[in-house]
Amino acid sequence: MSNENLEGKRWLIAIAAVVMQLCLGTVYAWSVFKKVLMATHGWGETQVQLTFMLCIGIIGISAAFGGALVDKKGPRFVATLGGILFGLGTLLSGLADAMGSIWLLYLGYGVVAGLGNGFGYVTPIATLIRWFPDKRGLVTGLAVMGFGAGAFFMGKIAPANIESMGVANTFYMWGTIYLVLVTAAAQFYKNPPTGWLPKGFAPKAGVSVTESFTFAEARVTPQWWMLWAMLFLNVSAGLGLISQLSPMAQESYKTVAAADGVSAEQLAAVLAAAGGTIVAISAIFNGLGRLFWASVSDFLGRKNVYSIMFITQLILYVVLANLSNYYALAVISCYLLACYGGGFAVMPAFAADSFGPKYIGKVYGTMLTAWSVAGVVGPLAFAWVFQTTKNFQGALYIAAGLLAVGFVISLFYKKPERKSAPAA
Repeated sequence: MSNENLEGKRWLIAIAAVVMQLCLGTVYAWSVFKKVLMATHGWGETQVQLTFMLCIGIIGISAAFGGALVDKKGPRFVATLGGILFGLGTLLSGLADAMGSIWLLYLGYGVVAGLGNGFGYVTPIATLIRWFPDKRGLVTGLAVMGFGAGAFFMGKIAPANIESMGVANTFYMWGTIYLVLVTAAAQFYKNPPTGWLPKGFAPKAGVSVTESFTFAEARVTPQWWMLWAMLFLNVSAGLGLISQLSPMAQESYKTVAAADGVSAEQLAAVLAAAGGTIVAISAIFNGLGRLFWASVSDFLGRKNVYSIMFITQLILYVVLANLSNYYALAVISCYLLACYGGGFAVMPAFAADSFGPKYIGKVYGTMLTAWSVAGVVGPLAFAWVFQTTKNFQGALYIAAGLLAVGFVISLFYKKPERKSAPAA
């Protein structure tokens, strides 16, 4: 195939990746199902929320396994498997609602859909890194922007679906959509020919294909663990904020509501709307930040971008801990979630620059276990501090402390150097 045809093919793969990630990213809109499931079946907050925590934990673990499969079986196989499992898990969630079974919900949405989501999430990233050595940051940012934006669209569409057709049918409809769109997008995935480079591109930095570290080689370097820690710290702070953003917004809006003369009867609805507004707007910035920071990293460098994100977030979390203004919270939250999303977008290129693209599926896929751990640590830390102190100030200081550690790690990071010849 000519270089011109391959150039067109790689952009077609990029479009397929965005479609896939838009579908997978709807998992972040889980909250739209929570209250109605609780009201319908009498399930508690913790019971229902455990579904989401289980799903996020499984995503990180399955991304590690899926990344290894991408390197061995190829991206089309793994992405297709991911689409089937994600769609099937969502269909099982509908059956769980129809049967009133919380355990089937855990199995369907938490385990099966989580497995499919992890397989699907890591595959386009690993594939695009190989096709776009000249635009690693931009193209991975574009793909994971789709993941961030998926929750926004689902959050706007699903409530109307639930109102008109019920929870079970909503899950059935979306499960069918996932089966079709994700598996169809997967058919476009293929690795580039060995040694292929975009026309006119000459590698200037990073590790080449032939010098790539295997996972066994990468994991024994301090740099792999430093990148794991940087991802974990950034995601922990971000997920902690996301998990409590609506309650924080509602608390800060009480002053505005009082000044506007909102009645006691109207207060609950007004506060809920205020919280929902910040969540929706910040979700957009979660997606935009992925594209912005990833694109900037192509020029400033991955390490520098991570350092900037860490130090600016650190300052803003401290500021947030010392104010209660609703509008300031809205603006700051948008920036913080842009950095949260940016961390996901920059890290794949950061890992490929450090360890090479050949085994990036397993090298980066396993790194995503940081996401699983952060999915527990961040929300639990924020919930525990609030339960103990009845305010969010301590939790925001904890987030700032995590980011301070990340900033120090980023300052000391240096690309690994080989001490022996690459493995055959």
